[in-house]
Amino acid sequence: MADPHHTHDWAPFFHRLADAAGAAALPYFRTRLAVDNKEIDAFDPVTEADKAAEVAIRSLVSERFPDHGFLGEEFGDDSGGAEHVWVVDPIDGTRAFIAGLPVWGTLIGLKRADAPVFGMMAQPFIGERFFGDGRTAGYTGPHGSGPLRTRPCADLASATLFTTTPALFKGAEADAFGRVEGEVRLSRYGCDCYAYCMVAGGHVDLVIETGLKTFDIMALIPVIEGAGGVVTDWEGGSAIDGGRVVAAGDPRVHEQALKRLAGL
Repeated sequence: MADPHHTHDWAPFFHRLADAAGAAALPYFRTRLAVDNKEIDAFDPVTEADKAAEVAIRSLVSERFPDHGFLGEEFGDDSGGAEHVWVVDPIDGTRAFIAGLPVWGTLIGLKRADAPVFGMMAQPFIGERFFGDGRTAGYTGPHGSGPLRTRPCADLASATLFTTTPALFKGAEADAFGRVEGEVRLSRYGCDCYAYCMVAGGHVDLVIETGLKTFDIMALIPVIEGAGGVVTDWEGGSAIDGGRVVAAGDPRVHEQALKRLAGL
């Protein structure tokens, strides 16, 4: 949960960061951009857009909060022993980005003493932003703005489930995911960070993934929790460091998903 003792209004600065990141990344979107691969034995793409967006965010944070730490996907860990640490994925969904699909987003999170304080997902091409502090969550977009609220979902049979791709799951994890997928009303793939925001917005009930980094999920936790949802690992513990993650809009369907994943 967000730090209950921290009353700073972070939203204006987060919007400023999102403005800068969008201005840096958008000129590369739907262009013939060069793609580098970060992995030798797999495809883990990174583009100049990722790097430019992170540089823009880092610059503003270091100028405004020089005593804060920074953990970014592209340029590493400069968190030191700082109490406040920014956790940033400049483009979550780089594969979607290089394919021209507008379901990528910039994830900007802030944690204090390893607890989420505020998070935002910004999609500059569409012009949408989802943000929250663990107690409340909000949205701004081309058709207006307002609060975010998850929707009721009593059981898996009523649920819409998302994962980025079923190829994430191997072996026993694939079996576990299959047990949940076999019970839901609707299962869809793709969307990366967008699926989590759709949970916060009350359009999707469940997201299950594995192999996440802290950059992929930390910023989304206070958004979903602020909208009334639940985010944990597969065992019901903290998801702040990534790994195997379950996000749900309703605690009841979250509990059922954890049981199925465990084979119960």
